Amino acid sequence: MKIKTLLTALLISFSLSSFSQESAPSTLKGFKSNHNFDLALAASSDQFSGALSWAHLYGVGKSKKFKVGYGIRYTGYSGKNQNYITAPAKLTTGKTGPQVLFSEINPANYDTLFMAKAQHNSINLTINLQYTLFKKFELGFNIDAAGFTFGAEQTGKFISSARPASISEKQLAKPTSFNALLISDNDIGTLNSEFYGRYWLTDKIGIKAGFTFLFTEYTTDNKLVLDNDRWRNKSGMGMIGITYTPFKQKR
Repeated sequence: MKIKTLLTALLISFSLSSFSQESAPSTLKGFKSNHNFDLALAASSDQFSGALSWAHLYGVGKSKKFKVGYGIRYTGYSGKNQNYITAPAKLTTGKTGPQVLFSEINPANYDTLFMAKAQHNSINLTINLQYTLFKKFELGFNIDAAGFTFGAEQTGKFISSARPASISEKQLAKPTSFNALLISDNDIGTLNSEFYGRYWLTDKIGIKAGFTFLFTEYTTDNKLVLDNDRWRNKSGMGMIGITYTPFKQKR
């Protein structure tokens, strides 16, 4: 997952650099087009997520095959019998900042919050990258950048080889409220990302399929072993979706 995160950072950096070279008149001229509205469904064993999103894309370079853009996405997640492990990078690797990408994990600091039922609702701003391979087929990647999450309080089971008798096994937890993309285990909250291929059936309707990688996170009411109260689940799921664009685009 560290390799994926590093690739994400490099792609975002390249995209923003390329986009900044486009002229302002060209950007304004293309504002009306390239609005995508998506519905995506993802699932794996005992997990499901649904996402509704809007993205606005801008073509980069002469061919406009490569596009970069921004958007907003709602993601709803539900899962059964999920393990949420120690989340903060300072505990999982002993470091924070970009160097966490190249740091080994420290299993001794890992504890688990087992959730028989998990449910999260997030609304995040998104970063979107896309490349047109053929006239009607394109590859894309998007990732949540920042936002907030809400959901019901749940009771989890705290599992730790170092759990003292003074800490109860049953712990109340709520979805972590604030979400932020900060590189690997520095991330906070619920963050969704997609790798996909999309085929346009018509000028306005496309279908897509790919892979969803979703972080969800709980914060316990109490600080537990190592003074930790944040717990993360990483979910990889197959994804299908449909896209509607209200304005005809040149592909």
